[in-house]
This record gives sequence, C-alpha cells and structure tokens, in this order.
Amino acid sequence: MRMGAVHLTVADLERSSAYYEQAIGLRVHGRENGTARFGTGGEDLLVLTEQPGAQSAEGYSGLFHFALLLPSRADLGRWLKHAARDHIELTGMSDHRVSEALYLRDPDYHGIEIYADRPRETWEGKVDQTMTTAPLDTADLVRGIDDEPFQGLPDGTTMGHVHFCVADIPSTVEFWEGHGFELMAELRAQAAFLASNGYHHHVGANTWQSQGAPYAPADRARLIGATIHGAPEERTLSDPSGIPLTFVTAA
Repeated sequence: MRMGAVHLTVADLERSSAYYEQAIGLRVHGRENGTARFGTGGEDLLVLTEQPGAQSAEGYSGLFHFALLLPSRADLGRWLKHAARDHIELTGMSDHRVSEALYLRDPDYHGIEIYADRPRETWEGKVDQTMTTAPLDTADLVRGIDDEPFQGLPDGTTMGHVHFCVADIPSTVEFWEGHGFELMAELRAQAAFLASNGYHHHVGANTWQSQGAPYAPADRARLIGATIHGAPEERTLSDPSGIPLTFVTAA
C-alpha cells in the first residue's frame, strides 16, 4: 500500500493555487466547482476545496503535514535553491537519516514536507534504530546543482507519506495495524510511524498539539480526506480521531 491524494479545505482557492504552483511547484490538473486538483502530470497528489473564511485547524486532530517525495536528492537540492532564490519561507530542515527533508506551511497553515529518501539499503530493516532528527547539511545538498530556472516539481513526485495530528497514539497504532500497516518506530508514546512493505513510514501520527483533541470542525481549513492506494478492498472510514480516509484497491 502507499499514500495517494490529500484533500484539504482552504480559505481562498486563488491564493492557495498561486502558492502551490509558484512556491511548491505543483501543476494544476483541473479546476471545477470551487475545487482544484494538483500534481506533476500523473495522478492527483493534492485536492483543494474552497471554504471561505476558514481559520487554521491548529490544535485539532487532522493534518500535521503531507509529504511530497521527490525522485532524487538532486531534485531536493534544486528545490532548495529555488526556495532560497525566490524567498520561499521554510519552517524547518532536517536530516532524518532515512531521508532529508524541508518543511513549510501554506497560507492556511497546512504543513508541507518536501523530501528525498536516502538509499533504502542504509535503513531497511532497521528504521527504529536509524530514523532520527539531525541538522540538514544544506551546503552538501546544493553542491553541484546548477542555478537553472525552477521548472516545478519533477515528474515522478509522489505522496510519500502523510503525518497526522491525532488524539491518541495507542488507538491510532491499533487502527493502522488493523489495516495492514506495520509499526516501524515509536517515540515515547507521543508519535508513531507505520508503513507497508518495509518503507520507513507511509503514516506518521503525533499528539504534540492534539492530545485528546477532536477532529477539526467545518469552519477550519482542515484535512477532509487522505487516500491509501493498494488496499485489499475499497473502503471510506474515519480513524479513531475522526480523520476521514479512503482506501482504494488501485495501486
């Protein structure tokens, strides 16, 4: 199984569309009835629906961040050069040993990660011992990258993982394990990372801002759906925190 399109509500669709096209580098796949679909030319990765006046969903269960996985480390270096050149505000940069990652927030405070994996043989089978958070060597990341104009995110970009704000870790782990995911790492009962097929994580969950919190109400700019591809059967349901999920059989 793997992650698919993430569905969010936003206060101003024009503002958000401009941000995701110009700052992030996604392409518009289509627009209809107050909704815009984005990706890199293949399947949709992000779907935005306008909810005028929506406020930040911080403090509720819902999205911590969605994570766009780039095909190569060089692609991540090119994106970082674009961010520096075009003054794209970042909220963090980390070397997780299993991956290298850049973090930012969109105009509605939705969390975004843009990352590239380290070679699988360096972490496969030992995610819990390997995955950590360390300073990112940005100089090494951009070394040898030409100062060419930014052409957007490359073909082959995927939704690598989705990290949720949840009300409770044990029930969240039980839910995902019941749907075929394996617990790869856990952090002091405050965060958990689960995956299919030995990946470091397709699903992240934490209670850092959302312990015991309900799912974000409709007047918030919130996560309204996350898609999981490759499930044994098609199902639409909510996790223990009330976050809506769609499992589809197509891989």
